[in-house]
Amino acid sequence: MNVRRAAAVLAAAAVLGAGTAPAAFADDATPSPSAPPEIPAGLHGATDPTYDGVWRQSLTLLAQDTAGVTPSDRAVGWLTGQQCADGSFAAFRPDPSAACDSKTMVDSNSTAAAVQALAALGGHDAAVGKAVDWLVSVQNEDGGWGYNPGTPSDANSTSVVIGALVAAGEEPAETVKDGKSPLDALLTFALPCKGKDAGAFAYQPDRSGKLLANADATAAAVLGSLGSGLGGRKAEPAGAAAQCAEARTPEQAAENGAAYLAGPLTEDGHLTSAMPGADPQPDLGNTADAVVALASAGHADQAEKAVAHLRDNGVAWAKQTGPAAYAQLILTVRAVGADPRDFGGQDLVEQLNATGPAPKAGKPADAEEQGTSEDRGVSPAVWWAGGAALVVIAAVAALPAVRASRKRRP
Repeated sequence: MNVRRAAAVLAAAAVLGAGTAPAAFADDATPSPSAPPEIPAGLHGATDPTYDGVWRQSLTLLAQDTAGVTPSDRAVGWLTGQQCADGSFAAFRPDPSAACDSKTMVDSNSTAAAVQALAALGGHDAAVGKAVDWLVSVQNEDGGWGYNPGTPSDANSTSVVIGALVAAGEEPAETVKDGKSPLDALLTFALPCKGKDAGAFAYQPDRSGKLLANADATAAAVLGSLGSGLGGRKAEPAGAAAQCAEARTPEQAAENGAAYLAGPLTEDGHLTSAMPGADPQPDLGNTADAVVALASAGHADQAEKAVAHLRDNGVAWAKQTGPAAYAQLILTVRAVGADPRDFGGQDLVEQLNATGPAPKAGKPADAEEQGTSEDRGVSPAVWWAGGAALVVIAAVAALPAVRASRKRRP
């Protein structure tokens, strides 16, 4: 997922005592305060890729493909070069020539994002197949996935893996472990249709087993329940506002999640988040995810106010945050049927292209060189999240890895 992943790091850090793992890491983790980061050739963005290199590159390639741009061979080669021999991906491998070992922090989110990007581009069947094999081999007994192998399942990780399975031509409902599919796992995170959080999804149960509403997890789980990838899916207008009902099926759970997200989007035009000790602020990353979720569920009309908010504020946010944010905006704009080359007078595609190697095909005005560090910098909030991610990584590193044998069909 994108900028919402910074918030996921903070949430994960708060519950590590319960044995949980982070849903993801920050889009653009902080560069070292003593020296600028060394950005590998072919990688988009100018910030330290330690926590998000594969994620932001995958979103970039996926967004470029969605916009009809053929990415640079260097950019694609950088991503494929990050894959381990067993098919998995880590957030970033500074020396891809060195073999992955037990110390390599491979994870489901980076692997699933890479699968979605490479499958969309085509011509990478072997890499995609190995990655899917690895994902299935580390599926949890409840049918879902945690961020790292061996960690409890969470809604975000399970959803992004569902997107990878679908992109690779697999059937999530048939990808089972001990009789449980990832769609079954998602239903366990769904809140009932009562109270102010009716229809939402939780990231994970808390220590007491209670499900707490999480907008980030809800947006992800709506897409996962619909069998959709990071860019969402085309859906016919539903004709009525999303309504919450007993979630007996993944489709109804997705409808319920859409109803939950529609509340703040129609009222405020955005979701909010708050750093510790700070006042709540508009959360553009989660807002963009929520728009994609609503559009994919057939309720794009309920996202109109949020789209307008992104049109007014999205480019400034993306300039501050980096390529994953530009990519997220492009996927969001396409999900609602708008033109990412003219979003509030801004060409999002051109601006994304300028964050890395020039693509092989695109508008003549596409930049030939990488943008400035100012264009691809990172906000103080994401800087803080990058530091939190380091704490999370250290804690998760102690968790045992599980390598179950593959069982794609029941």
